[in-house]
Amino acid sequence: MNTLKTLTDAQKKQFENEGYLIVKGLFAKAELEEIEETFEKISHAAVPGYFEPELDAASASDPLKRYPRVMHPHRFNETAKKYMLHRPVLNVLEDLYQEPPLAAQSMFYYKPPGARGQALHQDNFYLKVEPGNCIAAWTAVDGADEENGSLLVVPKTQEYEIVCPEHADAKESFTTHYVKPPKDQKAMPVVMEPGDVLFFNGNLIHGSYRNKTKDRFRRSFICHYANESATHIGEHYQPLYRADGSEVELVVNPDGGPCGFEFDTLYPH
Repeated sequence: MNTLKTLTDAQKKQFENEGYLIVKGLFAKAELEEIEETFEKISHAAVPGYFEPELDAASASDPLKRYPRVMHPHRFNETAKKYMLHRPVLNVLEDLYQEPPLAAQSMFYYKPPGARGQALHQDNFYLKVEPGNCIAAWTAVDGADEENGSLLVVPKTQEYEIVCPEHADAKESFTTHYVKPPKDQKAMPVVMEPGDVLFFNGNLIHGSYRNKTKDRFRRSFICHYANESATHIGEHYQPLYRADGSEVELVVNPDGGPCGFEFDTLYPH
């Protein structure tokens, strides 16, 4: 019996077999424009604890100092919260989970020209969703390609266990963690158009390229979700939200995991 509301059987099977799925055009042009305007306004002032740019930073030294990622914008901005609970995204997630999703995290990346990428990693190392797993919904606000720093995925690694990361190359990655892909499995670029959403499993190994362009941002709106039947999550993701905006508190997953202790595991991406 087919219980899918939005996806085709082929799309569901791709997610299950490969660990990721691109769904085209889940955000309309007007919705993307609202997201762009919202985060353009946010970019001009610090929001302590969530967005802390060096507003007078010389972009040539490290453009991410002027345009760092915005963490949890849904906690201080209603537009971000609205799109974290974007119904077309939640419908896809419900098909993937086969149960309602809970929204746990939002982020916005400006990724200006020259910005470093992010070393390969696994999201559920950070979110620690149990039982079940987190799923990311990565929305392209600008087109994303190999030149401006598209996402990289290692297909089929959704079955790979969560592992303790190694240290990343700080010249290429703004984060410190690196997860080495299994032997004979390579990262592949994900090319996306504005409004496309990439969904991927919390164990899937993924990262991103450096933005090698001189004049193109690679803006993206990224949210993480848990399955409604999950009972535990990392402490930094409370409260979670149902589709109607009501709050949910899960049991905090204690420190520990594949490293034997927690270290610098606050946020993925």
